[in-house]
Amino acid sequence: MGRKDSSQAQREKQRVQSVVELLKKQAPPLTIKQEKFCNNACVERFLKAKGDHVKKAAKQIRACLAWRDSIGTDNLMADEFSAELAEGVAYVAGNDDELRPVVIFRIKQDYQKFHSQKLFTRLLVFTLEVAIQTMAKNVDQFVILFDASFFRSASSFMNMLLATLKILGDQYPGRLHKAFVIDPPSLFSYLWKGVKPFVELSSSAAIVSSIDFEESIEFNDLSCYPRAASLRFDPSTAAKLGSCSSSRFSFTVSHHLDSLKPWYLSFGDTSVSKVGPANHPVAFSGPAISPLNARSYSFASPVARGPHDSFDVGRKGMFPSTPMPQRTQKLDFDPSTIRHPRTPNPSFLKSPALFFRRDSQPSRVEKSRDSFTPFVKFYRRPYDEMIYRSKMRPPLGGLISIVSPQLRRNRHISMSQRF
Repeated sequence: MGRKDSSQAQREKQRVQSVVELLKKQAPPLTIKQEKFCNNACVERFLKAKGDHVKKAAKQIRACLAWRDSIGTDNLMADEFSAELAEGVAYVAGNDDELRPVVIFRIKQDYQKFHSQKLFTRLLVFTLEVAIQTMAKNVDQFVILFDASFFRSASSFMNMLLATLKILGDQYPGRLHKAFVIDPPSLFSYLWKGVKPFVELSSSAAIVSSIDFEESIEFNDLSCYPRAASLRFDPSTAAKLGSCSSSRFSFTVSHHLDSLKPWYLSFGDTSVSKVGPANHPVAFSGPAISPLNARSYSFASPVARGPHDSFDVGRKGMFPSTPMPQRTQKLDFDPSTIRHPRTPNPSFLKSPALFFRRDSQPSRVEKSRDSFTPFVKFYRRPYDEMIYRSKMRPPLGGLISIVSPQLRRNRHISMSQRF
């Protein structure tokens, strides 16, 4: 086993060296930054994407270098995307349990109307480059969360998603670990089924719904998250609501914050005709009004709402019930003597088809739901621009990241000169 592993590692090294030599032999010479980009790890990812084919990998690397020059990846800075950084359109939320960066895109549908496709591509590349900068030494993949709740059209979101996956597959091969599409439009799933066989990274994409995680035990306190805080009762709005009443019941909001019930029901009209006599025994008073039985109690008949001693208990109701048909014939045999067919006992050897049932295996929806569980905290965590800017290294961080170390150094020198 050790000899096979060593021989396989030598073959991979030879392929990488042959790709690098082939790139150097081609007409436009590689610059210093391009040679730094074409390291061994990068060449291995391109080789793996092309099935260890040397010429195809070298051709794709050349196309990737030309594409990066056309985009201007070396000139990307945070100052160009100040509006996007302020709104949290695209950012790195943190790292998962395996230290992979988690990238979140909260792009609105109107963004592509007011911005060109090239600007969107530059924003995408800028965010991915920041995620690559934050990677540890042994990490080479990232996770992407697409928040599709801001889209109303399934086709427009599909175009944006396909363009993003195309860039990831061609220019960043082997970088995507998992991509989650959260709360897409209703028709997106049908469009995705038709397009999925033709997408290279379709196996890494999954569709999930945030509603499935609203009542999770780990993230039950939703008041900390601005997206889900509106789903819970806010005691501060109790004074604005006030009380409302109808002809039968009145709805009152409790103004005590320590109350177990934020609201309660009571009778709006306490007359005898609506409520009944007040001096009847407690045993025949019936159940008290509650939110569970208020509706059924309001639609009950006057006899059911009144006391039980106001009518004849021996009668089963106000109106006579439908008479049952009289028995015309008498049975000559005892019904207990009828022998019913015996239910066969379950056999030990079951049908072979039961071994191939899909009930025991988790469905595709359950798999995607379980895989998205570790990333719910990143999706619900509020965005902080300063924390995201602190992860940027120069030159991506802009003038702030370049000037701030020099300011600290000059301040240290001035303090040392004083003493």
